Formats: sequence, structure tokens, C-alpha cells
Amino acid sequence: MSAEQRLKDLGIELPPAPKPIGLYKPIVVVGNVAYLSGHGPLKPDGTLITGRLGADLDLEGGQNAARQTALAMLSTLRFALGTLDRVSRVVKLLGLVRCTDAFDQQPQVINGCSQLFSDVFGPDQGIGARSALGTNSLPSGIAVEIEGIFEIT
Repeated sequence: MSAEQRLKDLGIELPPAPKPIGLYKPIVVVGNVAYLSGHGPLKPDGTLITGRLGADLDLEGGQNAARQTALAMLSTLRFALGTLDRVSRVVKLLGLVRCTDAFDQQPQVINGCSQLFSDVFGPDQGIGARSALGTNSLPSGIAVEIEGIFEIT
């Protein structure tokens, strides 16, 4: 089943592709690899999910922020490639979680993104290598920022 069909079956509508808030490209394609710049949890109304895990947000709130970030990433991929069916696999994700010093569940937070990619691209192609790190600050106070590398056709 195609990624586009899985989105329909899951009842997922993607938000508009986010626009850069700095001097960078949201996606760069080199050969059969798409490199996505860091994306944040952009909601359909254009606002961002902000806060610190362990203070303002709990684990579930962080996972929701990571899932929302994944939706923004899918929007960028679709906008640039024309269809998500061109994505062969997720190669690598780097997730940054804005959190307190005591919060240590960064991998579980980024699972919100990884689970959505698994649902859309399948359990083999949708799960790649990954790192999840905590940080004390992210742009605009966002809860998570995720960048990715994808193999494409």
C-alpha cells in the first residue's frame, strides 16, 4: 500500500508545508536522498506547540508535539516531491527535546514522530536510525525539533 493511501486510510490531513524562519532551505535533495532541516510542531492554525518537557508538558504532550512535527515534515516532503510515494525509507532522524535537567525520556518523546512514520511508510521503511537528545532551549520555545534524512526514488 502506498504512503498516500495509508494517510487517507488513517484519516490524516497534512498541515500546509512550513516556511523557513531563517536563512535555510527546508529540504535539499541530492541524488536519491532528501535532507530535511529541523522542523517544529506546527499546528494547522499556524501556531506552534511550545513548552518544556518535565515542566509545562508531560510525556504524552511531548509525544503529541513530536507527532505534529512529523506531520510538518511529511508536508515538506510532499510539497517538494509531489507525493509521499517517492519516499523509499526513513534513513535517520535527529530529535531535540526541550526539557528540564531531570527529564530523561527523550527517546519516548520522539517515538511520537517515529510511530507516525511507521504508520505511514510501514514498519520496515518507516523506522530508521535515530538519536534523541535533550536541550534547554529551542527556537520560539518549541517543545521539539526534528530533522531527517530520507531515501527517495
